[in-house]
Amino acid sequence: MNSSRRGWLSVLALFVASLALVAAGCGGDDEEGGDGGSTTEATSSGGGVEALPSSSCTAIEYKGEGDADVLIASDFPLQGSSRTQTLQIVEAVRLELEARGWKAGDQNVAFQSCDDATAQAAKWDPGKCSQNAQAYATNEKLLAVIGTFNSGCAAIEIPVLNQAPGGGLAMLSPANTYVCLTEGGPGCEKSEPDKYYPAGTRNYARVVAHDAYQGAAMAEFAQSQGVKNVYILNDKEAYGLGVATNFRGAAESLGIKIAGFAAWDPKASNYEALMRKIGASGADALFLGGLIDENGAQVIKDKVAVLGPNDGKVKLLMPDGFTTQQTIDESGVKNTQGAFMSIAGVPIDEFKGEAADFAAKLKEALGGKPVDPYAIYGAQAAQIILDAIGNGDGSRQSVIDGIFSTKVENGLLGTFEIGENGDPEQAGGAVVGFTIYRAEDELVTETTLSPKPETVDAARGL
Repeated sequence: MNSSRRGWLSVLALFVASLALVAAGCGGDDEEGGDGGSTTEATSSGGGVEALPSSSCTAIEYKGEGDADVLIASDFPLQGSSRTQTLQIVEAVRLELEARGWKAGDQNVAFQSCDDATAQAAKWDPGKCSQNAQAYATNEKLLAVIGTFNSGCAAIEIPVLNQAPGGGLAMLSPANTYVCLTEGGPGCEKSEPDKYYPAGTRNYARVVAHDAYQGAAMAEFAQSQGVKNVYILNDKEAYGLGVATNFRGAAESLGIKIAGFAAWDPKASNYEALMRKIGASGADALFLGGLIDENGAQVIKDKVAVLGPNDGKVKLLMPDGFTTQQTIDESGVKNTQGAFMSIAGVPIDEFKGEAADFAAKLKEALGGKPVDPYAIYGAQAAQIILDAIGNGDGSRQSVIDGIFSTKVENGLLGTFEIGENGDPEQAGGAVVGFTIYRAEDELVTETTLSPKPETVDAARGL
């Protein structure tokens, strides 16, 4: 190879390398990060707003006038079985920002969508959640985080954000349902929830009802279906064990016998022996407390292979960790058909007023795809955060104070306020309403219900 050829290749290599550095800075299509959203500059939008790391987040998004003053972020698993749901939540947040001209009061608000999953795990990852939390805490212009999706990830991030500079950093979740993040009870460690708030104050809230409500709703539905003897499994995670425990308390209060309470190993290759044990227990229903991400599709397949169809002798009941089209797609229609799944909220087609209008706009933005209920919860969380920023003084503490003084009147999720523990209270509409879906080729609404207070108390262990 002659010297002029080598020199030309060296220049070309430097040019390619510079392009690679620019692409890496954008972070919009990172293997573990971005979700393909629209972006502006990679590291700054002006006004001193610095970007969160591209290893987890998209580049800064800002389409308003002038420069951005402050930043908000979302934190969800954007890889794995939950991706379909979480991308819709992110899009809902974007729509809310666009509707407000990327402003909250006098503040120009930029946004980043961050991923707490890894390709290897294909779901939320503890290390990624910890890494993200540290980045959030140290970014002074970041005033709030919308997230997380998984309660286990929230348990990692909340304590870090609770001790962040500026009085802590607000986190508002549209989807966490693990009771012990905000209050104690059956299935909680003695140190919960206090261990999540080492600073002694609350910085975390949610717009979704916790699993005492979901466990109660599913137990009342099971009773209406004639279930007499239920076997309960969980995936060993905080959410899965928690909702399984809440369902057990509610079911027992309704006179339903518990045939067994055990866990499945998410790393097992099959569950046929476990299903034979369940069959021998005399159970007429199986409740799966957990996530589709935790090898849930194989659990469902083996349930049908050993115990028969879901509309047969042993019914299959699942909470919101399974309530997604992805469960049907991964498990196969023949294995999910006839199964029942619950989720907080009323069906999208029953929304009225502002909620119905927003759902229609979101469906259009999604190219006509069905809107996932949690997307509406994401939009409600975004509204609350933007209102808190707009009414605040630009500090992190003022955003926390604003969230905890929230009173929503006829909002996307009805009428409710955020209580001192961070849970929605005095709730009406979708916040305490639950939809029970039946699995066919897609999720079909079976019924809607709001659990009785006494059943909820039983789920709480009261």
